[in-house]
Formats: sequence, structure tokens, C-alpha cells
Amino acid sequence: MSDDYPITQRNRIKRRHERGRYDKETVHAILDSALAAHISYVMDGQPYCTPTAFWREGEHLYWHGSSASRMIRFQGPGVPVCVTVMHLDALVLARSAFHHSVNYRSVMAFGTAHKVDDPAEKARALDGFVDRFYPGRSALLRPPSASEIKATTFIKMEIEEAAAKIRDTHVGDEDEDYELPIWAARYQVRQVVGEAEPCPRQHPDAQQPPPGMEAYRPGRTLDEIMTDTARYAEKA
Repeated sequence: MSDDYPITQRNRIKRRHERGRYDKETVHAILDSALAAHISYVMDGQPYCTPTAFWREGEHLYWHGSSASRMIRFQGPGVPVCVTVMHLDALVLARSAFHHSVNYRSVMAFGTAHKVDDPAEKARALDGFVDRFYPGRSALLRPPSASEIKATTFIKMEIEEAAAKIRDTHVGDEDEDYELPIWAARYQVRQVVGEAEPCPRQHPDAQQPPPGMEAYRPGRTLDEIMTDTARYAEKA
């Protein structure tokens, strides 16, 4: 199996191609460090882009929604989709408007979305969705009811093509602009997890926090936590 995704007209990075990455290690790392993605598709000639939680298992991406969701019902039979993820890492202030920028890590993944019909795979996905973000938590929960299972649909997409694009640099001005008395800088941007706020109706016998939440230490970035829980899920 190739370590890179094929480069095609669909996923080729055309602008700033030097920032492009097609190796699976980079693509998977960016996907795994994210909790949410945007799912783009065309329905009845109208483009839509739906933000939703998702996760990766091998070469497949999964997301879920209400069985009554128009997006879910449309994607179920099998439709082309583009899944995108972006991490905003820094704001870059330059000495000209043209060179202002942001640092980022992003992925565009292409494939065909299908409804998960197999009952065993759907049952596994119900646990997998929880355990992907909160390792081992599904074993601590009450089993889903028949109505909850019926109300939830999972969508699965094999990654056919994908590309990552990364900017990780400081200020990059024109040489002559460095002589201008204009302040320039880079601001790091992080999404940080805070202290847990227990439910006001917490049962007195509930373990706080339960096993599997070790990654969620206050002050850690969300992408660090998502990377840790993804590694745990791969080993499980």
C-alpha cells in the first residue's frame, strides 16, 4: 500500500504548491487532531457545507447525524463529498496588507459517502464515536435504546484522494519593507481545554473523573488531546 495519496486534478495543490503534502502520515495527523470537519456536497444543484463531528478509522472517515437530517438522507445512497479540516495556528501581521497571513494546517479529502447499513458496523460505530474522543467511555454508559439507535445514522467515506496544506512561517515581508518603522509580529493561536464543570445533578457515587479522561488535563490544547485519543483508539 502506498504511503502517499495519488495526485490528481482534484487534489493537486495549485497555489503555493510547496506547502502541499500528500503523504498519509501528514494527512492523517491533521485529521486525527481535529474534532470537527466540514462536509461539502451538491444537492439538487445547490452546494452545501455542513459542519459536524467526525473521526477516522484507517482509510475511512465517519460522521453521524439524525436519521431525519436532510444531509444524512441525501448522502445515504452514495454521493461525492469533500471533507475539510483546518487548524488555525497563528496570526501573522506584516508591514504590508498583502503579506498579512495566518499559519494553518489543513486537509481536503475526497470520496463517496455511504450510509452504514450493516447492523454490526452501526453498533460498533455507536461505541466508536464515543470512544474516539473519550477512550473507554462507552463501556461506562447505559446501552443505547432502540429508539436512539433508530434515530441515529452513520455515514462512512473511504478516502480516495487527499491533500494537506501547511503554512508555518514567521513574517515574510519584501526586503525593502523591513526598513519601514511598522510593527510586525506573529500571534500564536491555541484552543485550550479548561477545568471540568461537573453536572449539578452528579450522582455521589460517580467516579470523578472516570478512566479514559486522562488526556483532558486543563491547559492542554484540543488538537493535542484529539491526537492522544486517536492513538488510543488505534490501539484499542
